[in-house]
Amino acid sequence: MFDYLTGIYNITPTPFDPDGALDEPSLRRLTEFTRGTRVNGMTILGVLGEADKLTEAERDRVTSIVIETAGADFPICVGTTHAGTDGCIAYSRRAQQLGAKAVMVAPPRLARTNDAALERHYVAVAEAIDIPVVVQDFPPAVGGITMSVELIARLAAASPRLAFLKLEDEPAPTKITQIRAVSTDVRIFGGLGGMMFLEELRHGAIGTMTGFAFPEILVDIYSRFTAGDLDGATDVFYGFLPIIRFENQPRINLALRKHIYQLRGVIAHARVRAPFTPVDADTLKDLDDILERMELLAPRRRPASNQ
Repeated sequence: MFDYLTGIYNITPTPFDPDGALDEPSLRRLTEFTRGTRVNGMTILGVLGEADKLTEAERDRVTSIVIETAGADFPICVGTTHAGTDGCIAYSRRAQQLGAKAVMVAPPRLARTNDAALERHYVAVAEAIDIPVVVQDFPPAVGGITMSVELIARLAAASPRLAFLKLEDEPAPTKITQIRAVSTDVRIFGGLGGMMFLEELRHGAIGTMTGFAFPEILVDIYSRFTAGDLDGATDVFYGFLPIIRFENQPRINLALRKHIYQLRGVIAHARVRAPFTPVDADTLKDLDDILERMELLAPRRRPASNQ
């Protein structure tokens, strides 16, 4: 069931113009570009999609543009996290109505230390829609809420729509092993910028949901691994680890990601909505150096800063 939910799902940023308005042409280009990298799907309106900085109308607009541009045969997962169960249900129903093939939901902060409340929240959302709910286990994004292995297993047992997990609770490979020891129902995606993608696959992940700005590299690693070419997957992973590591710096990872997409000619501007941590000129020079040394971009003049 829901066999399309596997492999590489790119966590897609939301492009803005220099004034901070939604940049619809760039969003369409980004969607077309991402599909062209042969990823299995896209995830929008996540933490690094700046979902919390969008209005209700903008959420609908982003979802509609991406689904329309990607086409009905290309699965889109939509982040529908909300502080309340009713709000999360409303977001999730709306995403399904607009054509989403899955939703991604992080735990509400108000249920921080109450596994029973978290379980009721997720079950209520899953029962309200007909598409899968990807449970996001990412403590730094939700005030430190850590989802127990037992809770994750109970959710998967409660409904086939709750059998998908985006695991970003470190060390992720260890937790994958712990989950698989108590439940074979949970289908686990990695994340965290792809930092531990190879190890996640080795420990039993079915893919990754992450926003690394060179998704075609992750596709290559995954394709080699699933074809049984572990040595090839390892060589590719370690060959590109310098840029994976550099892009995934805390607080500035989204800004770096947008700069890379701008350099790749995919989005017009690297604007991040306030509040955000800006990237300093020296860090951008470091980025240029890595990209040049790894021959990831054709030489070109850096666009003027628009942040």
